[in-house]
Amino acid sequence: MPETFHGIELLPKSRPPKQLYILLHGVGSSPSDLLPMAKKFQDHYPDAAFLIPDGIQPFEGSDYRRQWFSVMDITEENRPARVAEAIPLLYDIVKRAQDRLNVLPPDTALVGFSQGSILALEFSAAHDGRAGRVIAFSGRYARLPEKTPGLTTIHLLHGENDHVIPAAQAHAAYERLSSLHGDVTIDIASSVGHELHAALIDRAITRLETCVPLRSWERALGMK
Repeated sequence: MPETFHGIELLPKSRPPKQLYILLHGVGSSPSDLLPMAKKFQDHYPDAAFLIPDGIQPFEGSDYRRQWFSVMDITEENRPARVAEAIPLLYDIVKRAQDRLNVLPPDTALVGFSQGSILALEFSAAHDGRAGRVIAFSGRYARLPEKTPGLTTIHLLHGENDHVIPAAQAHAAYERLSSLHGDVTIDIASSVGHELHAALIDRAITRLETCVPLRSWERALGMK
């Protein structure tokens, strides 16, 4: 990939930033679609850097919309392989941003919407701890994981009336990670569809501000 970052950056006045948030947009979208959410997060975390990269592929039928992987003729069977192809490129984006801005992995969060959430969740499964938190709006796993990340906290946020990626996918992810003793939370908003609803964004911020990772509790209690 080229060295130049392609997307939108919101950098704090203080340098280096204390935290890094990388926001991943949905299919057929662009970084500007996530800018309102980034600015809302920035109001709460003024010392953080916010990066919204372009999806790595052009969206079919558009010169300026992007995607992380193709959804043409996508099935439950071929989705995992398509997501897996995008993971190394996302790793490159994350690692270069951390190195450039001097932010450690535990202080990095991946925030995804829809297809961006799929990528963020699968990234956490492939690269445990490269991001300390994953905030997945209206997403799912390409395939439910066989093990849980030990160094990444996952926050699942979903609309109850989502007809694009049903809320059942979030429940399934939560149940699987919980059964594996994973560090995971879930919030389902009633009367909300496939959207970045203000109620879900507010809830994500609350989770970030109040949720102590399970691994931290266990260390404090001498369990690990």
